[in-house]
Amino acid sequence: MKKLTIFLTILFCFVAVVDTGAKTRKRTRKRARTTRVVKKKKRVVPPTIHENPYLVCEDTCTHVHGIDMSHYQGEVFWETVGEKTKMAYVYLKATEGGDRIDSQYERNIDLAHRHGLMVGSYHFFRPKADLQLQLENFTTQCLPGEQDLIPMLDVETTGSLPTEEFCDSLHKFLDMLEEVYHQKPLVYTGRNFYNKYLVGELDDYQLMVAMYADEPPVLADDRDYTIWQYTCKGRIQGVSGMVDKSCLMGGHTLNDLRFIH
Repeated sequence: MKKLTIFLTILFCFVAVVDTGAKTRKRTRKRARTTRVVKKKKRVVPPTIHENPYLVCEDTCTHVHGIDMSHYQGEVFWETVGEKTKMAYVYLKATEGGDRIDSQYERNIDLAHRHGLMVGSYHFFRPKADLQLQLENFTTQCLPGEQDLIPMLDVETTGSLPTEEFCDSLHKFLDMLEEVYHQKPLVYTGRNFYNKYLVGELDDYQLMVAMYADEPPVLADDRDYTIWQYTCKGRIQGVSGMVDKSCLMGGHTLNDLRFIH
C-alpha cells in the first residue's frame, strides 16, 4: 500500500509538470501570434531633373527659365515651344571660330521671335583663331535688329594656349564685341573652367555659369552671376532631343540682359 501511495504521488507530480509546461508553451505561442513587427517605411526621395530629364523643373519653382539651342537639336517646333512650355528666353548658336555658321540659326531666330521668346545669339570662341575673322563671322549673323538680349560669348576652351595668352585673346575679343554692339556681352562658361582660368578676369561682365547639379554653383571668388545652366539633358515639348536649360538667378531679370538698340 505504501508503495502504491508513493507511485501515485510521483505520477501526480509528473502530470502537473507536463501540464504546466504545456500551458507555458501555449502562452508563449499566443504571445508570438499577437506580437506585431512594425517595419519602418523607407523615405522616398523624389528624383531630380538630373535623374529624370522628363521632370519639368520650371513647373516646380518661380525662376525665369530659358534654353540655348543649336543645330544639335535638329528641327525645332517653335510654335509648340512658345505655346506649351514656360521658356521665356533662348540663346541661339550663331557661329563658331572664324568660319562656322550654325545651320539652324536663321530658321531658329525667325521662328523663336514669331512664337514669343526673347532671343539672344552666341558665338563659340576659339582662342587661337584669328580674332578679326571671328568677329566678322559673328557680326554677319548676329544682327542688332534681330536681338532682344545682349550677345553671348561661349568660352569653354583655352585652345591649348598658356593661361596668360588665353586671357589676353579673350579680353581683346570681348573689347571688339563691345565696340560693335555698344554693350558688354554676356559670357558663358562652366563653373570648373571659370575657377581654373577666369577668376578675376571677368568682373565687369555678366555670366551664365554651367554646372549640372541640384544646387547652384558657387564660384571660387564667390561672385554673382546672372544665369545658371543647370542641365544639358532637359526635355521640353517641341524638341525631340535633349536641351540645355537655364534660369535667372538672384534678383536678376531679363531687363539686365536686354539689348539696347
